[in-house]
Amino acid sequence: MIRFVQIALLILSGAAQPLFAQSPAESSPEVLAILQKIASAPRQHNYTGTFIYSSGSHIETSRIIHIQDQEGEHEKIEVLDGAPREIIRNNDEMSCYLPESKTIVTEKRWLRKSFPAILSEPLNTLSEHYSVSKGPPERISDYDCEVIILEPRDDMRYGHRLWVDIHTGLLLKAAVIDKGRVIEQFIFTQLKIGGSIDRELLRPKYSAKTGEWRTINLVSTTIESGKLGWQVNNPPVGFKKMAEMKRTLSGKSIPVSHIALSDGLVAVSVFIEPLEKGSPPPVQGLVPSYGAINIYTRTVADSMVTTVGEVPPSTVIQIGNSVVKYKGK
Repeated sequence: MIRFVQIALLILSGAAQPLFAQSPAESSPEVLAILQKIASAPRQHNYTGTFIYSSGSHIETSRIIHIQDQEGEHEKIEVLDGAPREIIRNNDEMSCYLPESKTIVTEKRWLRKSFPAILSEPLNTLSEHYSVSKGPPERISDYDCEVIILEPRDDMRYGHRLWVDIHTGLLLKAAVIDKGRVIEQFIFTQLKIGGSIDRELLRPKYSAKTGEWRTINLVSTTIESGKLGWQVNNPPVGFKKMAEMKRTLSGKSIPVSHIALSDGLVAVSVFIEPLEKGSPPPVQGLVPSYGAINIYTRTVADSMVTTVGEVPPSTVIQIGNSVVKYKGK
């Protein structure tokens, strides 16, 4: 989630090792069942821990507290490095506390997922685009883990490697792979699964100081398919439209159009916003990558189209170049 907050702010402001030596094979029902367990486990367990996100020379440490009860899921993530940030989630309602700017950003979680809850359901089409297999068992943070390897069946998506606790199914480590090279990963360095957790630990540490803070509510409204006025004509095979919506974003005077696509594992977002008269033309092309995230921008008629996702550059370029105004039937 942390890197997605950073990417969102960017949009609003304008040791390698070979892992996939074998050829693609059919995914076994046993391995697909483990993936299903990974997807559901974060909603079924209490856990507290510290995890590290790394990409190149960038390393970021976060503390997480997660409680599951009769009212659903409750979670707090506190970033321990760099600028202080704190994310509080109650089911799909999220609040991000940014003390340096004295700002609280609220929004509803849609397709975006955060470690360790990175898999969405259903997973029934995943094996069409990835060869899913098991690697040798390993040990992470004193937990015995099964290792699941997802090798892409084409060059339009990255590979993934997942380390999952054999008892609970909770994801303890996740790596994104590009041509045998780790480009980003998450890993728990300390973790406790199960047991009772004091609900007071979920309270934001800045709540007593927010009387004069500003609150930005990023509202999203889903739109009936075809009513947005834009469409993606030629997405890569396997990427299907999941939702169309209008979103209010910080610094934007009018709502931005948003089309969300997914291949069953990763999501790609397309944002379309009108160009303001008199403003300088936007920089077009591929933005330098941030870990596994790639961003591509272009202008279409009088609008700027921004495509962002945890996919290779060729994928965001193909999706971005196929965005057109919807002409209807």
